[in-house]
Amino acid sequence: MNKALIVILSTVALDAIGAGLIFPILPDLLVEVTGGGDIGPLYGIMLAVYAAMQFVFSPVLGALSDRFGRRPVLLLSLAGTLLDYLVMALSPLGWVLVVGRAMAGITSANMAVASAYITDITPPEQRAQRFGTVGAVMSLGFIIGPVIGGVMGAWWLRSPFLVAALFNGLNLLVALFVLPESLKAIPGKFKLKELNPLRPLVWLWNFKPLLPLVTVFVVFGLIAAIPGTIWVLYGAERFGWDKVHMGLSLSVFGISGALAQAFLVGPLSRRFGDLGTLMVGIGFDMLAYVLIAFANQSWMGYAVAPLFALGGVAMPALQSLVTSRVSDEQQGQLQGVLASLMSLAGIVGPVLTTAVFFSTKSIWIGTIWLVGAALYLIASPLFATVRAPKALAA
Repeated sequence: MNKALIVILSTVALDAIGAGLIFPILPDLLVEVTGGGDIGPLYGIMLAVYAAMQFVFSPVLGALSDRFGRRPVLLLSLAGTLLDYLVMALSPLGWVLVVGRAMAGITSANMAVASAYITDITPPEQRAQRFGTVGAVMSLGFIIGPVIGGVMGAWWLRSPFLVAALFNGLNLLVALFVLPESLKAIPGKFKLKELNPLRPLVWLWNFKPLLPLVTVFVVFGLIAAIPGTIWVLYGAERFGWDKVHMGLSLSVFGISGALAQAFLVGPLSRRFGDLGTLMVGIGFDMLAYVLIAFANQSWMGYAVAPLFALGGVAMPALQSLVTSRVSDEQQGQLQGVLASLMSLAGIVGPVLTTAVFFSTKSIWIGTIWLVGAALYLIASPLFATVRAPKALAA
């Protein structure tokens, strides 16, 4: 594995860790800054502003990386992340924490740039495997983040941010001296319209061959929101899980998913191609959703985790298929659009999931899982477009 890829993967991991470390300590942190007042509005604002900034700035950072190169955008985002963690660690004011969380959302949008960088340095036949590695690193980051937040937060409430700042600072230094540019900057005068977050979406709309695949991408995001939103609620009501079982089940879920993406995506892609790997992943994910819907014993919740993990091979394969349909100079714009749409799915998905779960659980608690499986069937006609000849965006 080359040095540049290690730097990119560490950036992705730290973004995921940073997204997760705040959750165990956020309620107590808000109680501290509000003096024990009502934290509800501030809690909701902090979560919403993070997702909103990701949605807005992912296309912007992606487009800027196409224009000026990946390296300067990544370095600026790492510097911004370092500043954000220091603000979160030291500020006693609630509104400053909101601003810091908005900054975190902006800098975490560098996932689009990281994905574009990986596309730049990876041959098409290896992209699914590389994106699988990225998915595995993110999964581990989402596991490690809450652990760091919980353990360090028990010592001092602000200490997780200082730990995150330290690691981001080290990553920034390594990137500064080790990370080469993967794409030459486009000559010409910079125009402010390039900062318009809707501009890449207009570009996508005008490039029709991409629309079906991107639609599938969004459907995947909505389906993925189901376990992410109700796993804890479902485990408590269906299996009677306590906090220990919740934590253990989430660890099994996350670790098995990381292992599948790290070690199975590459062999499957070489054996069946990206499209075949996509279909394998969808098949296992649908099976997992159906089985968890009918599961009524605690051990069944654990047993189905490997099937969910095998379903996770679909997303890297889909991402590889999408990247093959645009030119190298527009990978940042594409990855920005994808990251933005996934952020939108991350906002809409939990709302729809909870609405369906709570409205149907009195009828049958497993309904929401069958809805997820059905979404795959609804999107299946779009897969036929994948077989169309590759067409690069102009």
